[in-house]
Amino acid sequence: MSMQQEIQAVIDRFHRKMEKDPELKKEIEPLEKIFNLNLGEETYTLKLKDARIYHFDAGLDPNADVTVTTTPENLQGLIDGSLRPMRAYVLKKIQVKGKIDDLMFLKKLF
Repeated sequence: MSMQQEIQAVIDRFHRKMEKDPELKKEIEPLEKIFNLNLGEETYTLKLKDARIYHFDAGLDPNADVTVTTTPENLQGLIDGSLRPMRAYVLKKIQVKGKIDDLMFLKKLF
């Protein structure tokens, strides 16, 4: 089963959050970032600009600012809250490559 619908639901939730929280939107608006999500057999790229994910597609972008590598099961756990992000990182259930500022920023998004 593809994770594409689950990821799209997270993106939709992010957009609603931006609409409801003008302070957060103002903080995020100037940022322009590319995120890769590597789930093994599934890979995705998300592009952020003007406080919106304007691009979500299969494949990886070689110019990504952040690359998250995990399994579909672990990503599902992160999405539904059954797996906490720090626990996943410490147990190496998720690997993240990128600048520390970008990593901290990811937490604010979702």
